[in-house]
Parts: sequence; C-alpha cells; structure tokens
Amino acid sequence: MFRPLIKPDFGNASAAASIYCRPTCFIDRPHELDDDCLRIADTMLWFAAWHISLRDGASVKAAVVNVAEWADWIAAMPDRLAQAATAQRIAVLRVRGALQLGERTVRLNEPQLMGILNVTPDSFSDGGKHVDAEAAADAGFAMASAGAAIIDVGGESTRPGAPLVWDGDEIKRVEGVVAALSRGGVAVSIDTRKAAVMEAALAAGARIVNDISALRYDDRAMDVVVRAGCPVVLMHAPSAKSDPHDGGAYAHILFDVYDMLAARVSACITAGIDPARIIVDPGLGFGKSVADNLALINGLALFHTLGCPILFGASRKRMIGALDNEAHADQRLGGTVALHYQAAAQGAQLLRVHDIAENRQALRMWRGLRDAALTG
Repeated sequence: MFRPLIKPDFGNASAAASIYCRPTCFIDRPHELDDDCLRIADTMLWFAAWHISLRDGASVKAAVVNVAEWADWIAAMPDRLAQAATAQRIAVLRVRGALQLGERTVRLNEPQLMGILNVTPDSFSDGGKHVDAEAAADAGFAMASAGAAIIDVGGESTRPGAPLVWDGDEIKRVEGVVAALSRGGVAVSIDTRKAAVMEAALAAGARIVNDISALRYDDRAMDVVVRAGCPVVLMHAPSAKSDPHDGGAYAHILFDVYDMLAARVSACITAGIDPARIIVDPGLGFGKSVADNLALINGLALFHTLGCPILFGASRKRMIGALDNEAHADQRLGGTVALHYQAAAQGAQLLRVHDIAENRQALRMWRGLRDAALTG
C-alpha cells in the first residue's frame, strides 16, 4: 500500500537514539482493509500506517510503514528501539475508557468539550467577564447546558506577561464558583499550578486538576494529586517558573514536547498516580512560535503513544490572528473551530474551548461524517 520514503539504518543508531511511532494515513472505512489497519484506543479513528522517526542527535530519519509491515520493521531494529516501538504501539491501542468525575461519567470514545471559565480580570480573551462569582457560575451552567462535559475554572491568567497571583486571592476567585457548579451537578476541573489552590478547589468539589506546569511549579502539587486520586492534566510549557512562556528553544518541537510529557507521565506514575487518570496537553501557545504550534497540530497523533487521553486547546489563541491579518481574540471563532476539528480528526479526546455551541456543532458534523463512512 505504502512504500517507505527512507529506510533508517537502525543498526547504526547510537545508544542515545530515540524512536517515535506516529499513527498516520487515517482511513474512513476500516472494514475494507481487514487486518491492514489499527484503531486508536477506543476512538472512532483507524489508521493504515505508522510514521516512524529515528532521532539520533541532530539527525532525524523517517519512514512511512504499512501496519502490515510493522513486524518486519521491528525485527530489523536493535532490541532497545524495538522494545520502545512496541511499547508505543501498545499504548496507542490501549482503551482510554472514561473519566469518572463524581457522579458524572465522561466517555472518551469520541471528542468531549471542556469549557473555559476564567474568573480573572486579565485573561487574554475573556478577562473581566466573569469576576462576579454568581455571574461566573451562571456562565459555567450555560456552557454545560450547551454541551460542555467539563468546566475548567481558572483564577490566574497565564497569558504572556501576566502578573503572578497570590494563592489566597486565587482561592477567593475560584472557590465559590467551583462549589456552586459542583452542587449543580457540573463536572469541574481547576486550572491552577498551585497546591493550595488545588486543595481548596478539590475540597469545593472540583474533580480534575489542570496544571500548565505538569506538576512542576509547586513542590507540593504532586502530593496533592496523589492523595486526591483525581485525574490530572499535564501540560507542556518550556518553563516551570512564574512565566511559563520563558525559554522555548527547541531542537525539534514535536519530539522535544513529547519527551518532556513522557518524562512527566513517568514521574507521575512513579509517584503513585494511576496512569488511567493522566491526561496530556501539548500546550499550544506556551513558549511556542506559530511554526511550532502548526508542527504540533500536524503531529498531534504522536501523543497517543503516551497511552493517555489528549487534551487540545487552541481556542482564540494568537496563532489564529497571526494567520489571519492579526484578527483580535474575539474575531477568532472560525480559526478555533477549524483547529479543534483538526484535533478531533487526529483523535484528541478533550477539546478546551470558549465557544461551546459552535464547537459542539462542528463535532456533530465530524461525528456524522464518521458514522456515514463506517456504516455506508
């Protein structure tokens, strides 16, 4: 079906070489290929080939390999690389199941929406809109009614140059909103990197911790999540310090982000977090150029090899303006829908957005097309 463009010389790979096996060549009608395709977890996506990359120092060699030819390629690899590739294959196929969030079950066999609720005066897109706790809770209920499976409440802006917020002030901003939404039966995540805020929000009814630092900013954060036994979102940012955008020099953006998230997943599992409760996010826009963001989106399927659900968030982000005559944040809905549709087409399970109704409609179109292809 496909012939390798380049056949890497695995036998000459150094001891430091890394292998990355990204699902590619997605297909609409898997039943027509019998055993020559594979399914990503329990999603509605099947693929017919692997994009295999061998990174050895500054060198990257790649090939597109049929699913049916996988075993032959593995047999030709050194044992260490073969074991790594096999582990990635197993991780891609592993069922993700569902997130049990209190009484709410969020199934991950198709994309789900996470609504963004910033209880801040200075967020880049919606700062100041939800500073009143009652109004913020009403906005969260409205997003849930419009189709958001989870509402992500944040009390500190992480836009470039945003000031650091004292823990106590952040708690005051989010605690009442989280409690109100939770009492109303809404599944809530807390968007914070601070252990004290995590504790307060979890006590108020939050069910997920969404940490832009991947539990690196606060020394206590890992322990809080372990003790709570809750799901956690590990996001990539180049810095775990006050400014998460600081740094951002990459040798190869896709592989560098992947390696960092792989290391954080491993650290969390070692600390005692259930791997089934770990979600990964490549962190679009955090210390990344437009070209970096585009490369991450095009290569998003690679992150399935971590064995975790993928959260994708490009809602109203600067890259959309950069590609469309510097459109202001409130003029980026079309770009937002397009990018999240692309993420869904690569198997992202959670899409973090501001505009629920519009993105929900796009996902219904995506689902309708998938159903028609599978049953037609």
